[in-house]
Amino acid sequence: MDHLVRDVLTGLMTKYPILVTGGTGKSGGRVVSLLRAQGAPVRVASRSGEPQFDWLDRATWDFALEGVKAVYLVPLDGHLLTRPFVERAVELGVERVVLLSGRGVDVPGYSGEANIAGATHVDGESAVRDSGIAWTILRPAWFAQNFSEGIFRDAILADELRLPAGDGAASFVDAEDIAAVAVAALTEDGHCGQIYELSGPRALTIAEAVAEISKATGRDIRYVPLSPAEFVAELTGQGWSAAEAEDYAEAMNPIRRGLDSHISDGIQRALRRRPRDFTDYVRASAGAWREHRAAPPATEVIR
Repeated sequence: MDHLVRDVLTGLMTKYPILVTGGTGKSGGRVVSLLRAQGAPVRVASRSGEPQFDWLDRATWDFALEGVKAVYLVPLDGHLLTRPFVERAVELGVERVVLLSGRGVDVPGYSGEANIAGATHVDGESAVRDSGIAWTILRPAWFAQNFSEGIFRDAILADELRLPAGDGAASFVDAEDIAAVAVAALTEDGHCGQIYELSGPRALTIAEAVAEISKATGRDIRYVPLSPAEFVAELTGQGWSAAEAEDYAEAMNPIRRGLDSHISDGIQRALRRRPRDFTDYVRASAGAWREHRAAPPATEVIR
């Protein structure tokens, strides 16, 4: 009977299109690829997609949600839109949501009062738990891909990463693992009502992470620790707005305070295997540090 129930649920989630918001981002893009590799129908939600989806234009929500039974939900940081979106999704027949949240949501003061993502995640988690449908919450540590695809990349290419992280460590998680957990939660039974804390298998300081990239690429890359005030001053001098610069500095606060070094068991629980190590990620991503491209906007610090 258990096998029958599992087969019915899995079939339900793969018969109808699965909506992936943030479908061109670090985790969402990988979720899309894994779902398609399994033969699951996928609808990619983006402003350039078909149908078009724009978080700030609620008129686009219904088209994205039409006929959908499961959603991978990457919220829009700095906006409390997860709750109304989930409420509308339930009204239109969605039966399962997998939410990408953030580490430390349940730790008072973790993200700092100024960090815009904190309120987004707190309200978003509350929204899915109150939704009345099946839900799974993912709380990842800092993405390893920030070094190769995200906001650290241009600094790595310039051989000097300047951050207000002190000598704190982070258990960087590979976005491939995040996507694998998300796909399991979207398509399999056994993950509903679970909160998965996701991390890599060990913690590294920024200096240690940069040293691994240096070793893999044969380049001399330095980490330069700055105070938050020095960091904000440098960014505003480069043309960042004060609000964006301060939010970026605040996002580094948990690493600097030693709050991001712990190892989480979510990947082991969800996938029954160890998470990918940072060294393996660096070896697989070495080509990313050989070709220059512009850094993403400030809103892509973590995702």
